[in-house]
Amino acid sequence: MSHRPLACVILAAGKGTRMKSDLPKVLHRVAGRPMVGHVLAAVKALDPDHVVVVVGPGMDDVAAAVAPFPTAVQHEQRGTADAVRSAFGLLEGFTGDVVVLYGDTPLVTPDTLRAMVAARRQAADPAVVVLGMRPEDPGAYGRLILNARGGLEKIVEYLDASEEERRVGLCNAGLMAFDGARMFGLINSIGNANAKSEFYLTDVVQIARSRGLACAVVESSPAEVVGVNSRAELAEVERLIQRRLRKAAMDNGATLIDPDSVTFSADTRLGRDVVVGPHVVFGPGVWVGDRVEIKPFCHLEQVRVETGAQIGPYARLRPGAEIGPDAHIGNFVEIKNAKVEAGAKVNHLTYIGDARVGAKANIGAGTITCNYDGFGKYHTDIGAGAFIGSNSALVAPVKIGDGAIVGAGSVVTRDVEADALAVARGPQKAYAAWAREFRERKQSEKAKKA
Repeated sequence: MSHRPLACVILAAGKGTRMKSDLPKVLHRVAGRPMVGHVLAAVKALDPDHVVVVVGPGMDDVAAAVAPFPTAVQHEQRGTADAVRSAFGLLEGFTGDVVVLYGDTPLVTPDTLRAMVAARRQAADPAVVVLGMRPEDPGAYGRLILNARGGLEKIVEYLDASEEERRVGLCNAGLMAFDGARMFGLINSIGNANAKSEFYLTDVVQIARSRGLACAVVESSPAEVVGVNSRAELAEVERLIQRRLRKAAMDNGATLIDPDSVTFSADTRLGRDVVVGPHVVFGPGVWVGDRVEIKPFCHLEQVRVETGAQIGPYARLRPGAEIGPDAHIGNFVEIKNAKVEAGAKVNHLTYIGDARVGAKANIGAGTITCNYDGFGKYHTDIGAGAFIGSNSALVAPVKIGDGAIVGAGSVVTRDVEADALAVARGPQKAYAAWAREFRERKQSEKAKKA
């Protein structure tokens, strides 16, 4: 692709009333990322010179979500052409190519956008390139009508189409690429003489052809341009993107035992030879090294897991967890804002929060770090090779030295020096025959009541 300036305009001003939500439609999440964030990620892959996001009045949360990219405000909902015109002030004098996208179509890929830009720059020099698709059921989509030379002649809305035109399988997917030098004049010529008195961007093709300008079509998969206008459509897009993410993970060398039960975020990164069991959920911000095994029913979010570690089953790794090489995190273990170093084992029914677990330390079942006193969070430091007995409570701030042993059932409130044994529990006492006498007394009392 030759060097030529590129701008992208993302339309994100829709209120999304069918979502029945106080949250703007484009901020609803798909694979852990706002829909408009997916569109921005695809756009950024093209390294454009300008990006403008068109928002509605009062959509400060959308503006914050797309920062540092600038926003233009569409003050009234008067159609898609009017939305694009709202961005003109930020593109004044721009004569490169302009791609117009929608903030509620999160599955569009950089490859498709590159194909649209390449088609805009082809020898025929089309003023407009429209993205098309061939859905199994064209339904009420607008049809793309080609001329004898294969160029785009017009876009016909379904209600206005003849029977012959309705039999055309090539449908309008909505996205467009323009020659910026001609775009401003073409879009400013769009009128609103229609039932809704709105300015429709699709009218630009007819205007361009009436001026003898070429228009072209690039086709994409229908699944790539699914838009979201309802909660049901949001769920469908989630299903489609999960299928894409699962395939990408397997193509890159991960094994998913039951792919359909694994949930990814858009930014999940898995190394080679990672094995993921059924019903694992990857929240945002997860990085997993090579040869890691994640057993069933684990939940990870904003964590890093190094090479060779074993996780789960039923483990929860919360934000800030760092799991070192060959470490073991077992069943019903929760790790939060803590570093578990190489070869350490935290295998059963344990909470480790705001802590460091040293290399090859062993944390017994039922251990908890008491890191919160109702006002502040405090740190627990467990040294390399330390052994923490089952059902221990480590009251932070506290330090357990390298190689130290904490006896089972201890409540540790003071530092333990390296290689020491710490036992912090009441002394055990035994009363001979007490249990037998207790039973006999209770049985006698019960008999008297009968």
